[in-house]
Amino acid sequence: MLEDFFTQNPRFAVAFSGGVDSSYLLYAAKTAGCDVRAYFIKSQFQPEFELDDAKRLADMLGVRLTIRELDILRALDVSRNPEDRCYHCKSAILSALWELARADGISVLCDGSNADDSEGDRPGMRALRELGVKSPLRDSGLTKADIRRLSKQAGLFTHDKPSYACLATRVPSGVEITAELLERIERAENALFGMGFFDFRVRALPPLPGAPMFGARLQIPESQWGMAAAKRADILAALKPDFDGVMLDMATR
Repeated sequence: MLEDFFTQNPRFAVAFSGGVDSSYLLYAAKTAGCDVRAYFIKSQFQPEFELDDAKRLADMLGVRLTIRELDILRALDVSRNPEDRCYHCKSAILSALWELARADGISVLCDGSNADDSEGDRPGMRALRELGVKSPLRDSGLTKADIRRLSKQAGLFTHDKPSYACLATRVPSGVEITAELLERIERAENALFGMGFFDFRVRALPPLPGAPMFGARLQIPESQWGMAAAKRADILAALKPDFDGVMLDMATR
């Protein structure tokens, strides 16, 4: 039970992302009377809206939020984008979080992994285990659906927030990740969000021989394909400065 964890660990740090899971963990700990602190690592992989949501939630709960900038692309095992990039990225971020927590005299660090997260589909889980990060939501058997339901009951604005994978997942494995490419992807996704699209991805397509820029592959839920067709001209105009061609992926999402 989650309450048992709070009883045994009355003071701990949360690796906070502003997402559904870590937001509920922060709320539940605060409600249980724990001395809990939130730490947010801002790297090139997090869009600005995630930081805005984290600040809003922490302020709503009255929890101290510590933000640290991290140039994650300085790590070659991350920027080169190998198959296990997520492991190297997670290791660097968790190490930075541990440094912040220990500087504040905190000896327990938790993340928001839930019972739906398995070793098989999340390479970063190995980093959690190796660095001794606890996952109380997962250990308590709480699934994403459970957490959304409990978050709604608690009045958290994050209860229906779409799941969001970091910007690095938009770049195919083996293709170098650069700050410029991530900025292009973030601008494209912000533009589509402003047009009313949601729960979508803009994925980078490596340039064809002789092409000056990456192309863009849009993964949009089938229910929004009609809107994509109606707003075709707007989409092309918004993405043209950053991408050489735009395609709609009709095989996914």
